[in-house]
Amino acid sequence: MTRTTEPRVVPTEGYTLHLIETEKYKTTTISIQIKRKIEEENVTKRALLAQVLKAGTKSYPSSLHIHRLLEDMYGAGFVTSVAKKGDYQIITIRMDVSNEKFLLDNTQLLDQSFEFLSEVMLQPLNDGTKFDENNVKKEKRVLKQKIQSIYDDKMRFANKRLVEEMFKGRPYAQHAYGKEEEVDAITAEELFNYYKDVMNKDEIDIYIVGDIDGEEVERKVLSRLELSERFNADESPSSEIENRTQENVVFDEQDIKQGKLHIGYRTSITFSDPEYYAIQVFNGIFGGFSHSKLFINVREKASLAYYAVSRIESHVGALFVMSGIEFKNYEKAVSIIKEQMEKMKDGDITDAEFSQTKEMLRNQLLESVDNPNSWVDLLYHSKVAGIERSIDEWIEGIQAVTMDDVKKAAETVTLDTIYFLKGEGQ
Repeated sequence: MTRTTEPRVVPTEGYTLHLIETEKYKTTTISIQIKRKIEEENVTKRALLAQVLKAGTKSYPSSLHIHRLLEDMYGAGFVTSVAKKGDYQIITIRMDVSNEKFLLDNTQLLDQSFEFLSEVMLQPLNDGTKFDENNVKKEKRVLKQKIQSIYDDKMRFANKRLVEEMFKGRPYAQHAYGKEEEVDAITAEELFNYYKDVMNKDEIDIYIVGDIDGEEVERKVLSRLELSERFNADESPSSEIENRTQENVVFDEQDIKQGKLHIGYRTSITFSDPEYYAIQVFNGIFGGFSHSKLFINVREKASLAYYAVSRIESHVGALFVMSGIEFKNYEKAVSIIKEQMEKMKDGDITDAEFSQTKEMLRNQLLESVDNPNSWVDLLYHSKVAGIERSIDEWIEGIQAVTMDDVKKAAETVTLDTIYFLKGEGQ
């Protein structure tokens, strides 16, 4: 029988350790989350830091040395990334290693992993005043390529522009990768000083998931990773954003073949609210799945869109609609999307839509537990929101949602911004 426990949380001076003992996986996942409120002046620097942390350490000074180490560790996985969760910009450092129980020899993979990750965090390649110049230069190129890739992917670009318009003047308007024009000006010394500030102040959570002996792993981590006490955990909630009295309509033009119509709505419901279950069901019926109103009515019946979906940004109370349409279909597509929203507000929902959505949400949650990284992501969502919500509670919460709950959730949703990326001269 599979043994799965809720995380055991071990607070220390410098970080919080989350131990999840489960026999589900043949690998062990270590995920380090480093959190700080988005700072416009540092957002690009932080994105570059996430890159440089994977570029070299004291014992493994280049990506080639790191690659050889990972190969010797039976092909272990190692990545760093940067992302937004609400008004926070979060650096993630992650390793996936084979469970030692399945190896033919006595290689201590977990010990090696903890040694290596402690170097990544505490001894990245530097001379005491600055990061290694070559590593910084190389990772600047990589970061600029990542930022450019958003422009090349018009769906991502349209969503970036929608967020910028909806949240103008607020931290969430910043993209997690920062600004391309700021990358080159960041010096290796400046970046190293920022790194030291991060390691002294940022809130850090470490998740370890796998078929582990929790107490033994706890001892190993605590002996290798000592961080100073945190003094700058800024947990002040973001101020409420007032709803617009008039919808904001923004058009951009580029040399493209397919238009991108992205619409942003606001809702007062966020991840930490008890009504969050209802807004999840609402989104599933509205545009979250292939049986949803947007998919059926905009794409299938009217044949207006190549795709039409919606998703919730649960930490800032936003709902985004994304669709790809021919330029000439703009007015008609906006009209049908608005019509489907009115149906949601009127409670015009079939029993089949309602029950199928709840079942799909339940399956999504169960599938997320089948993947250690998805599981960590769910747990960390709760941590960021300041609320404990287990998978079982989540499933029960979805199950308990009534049709009336969905209608009430719909009433909180208001149109904020319509963004359309169209062809030049269209």
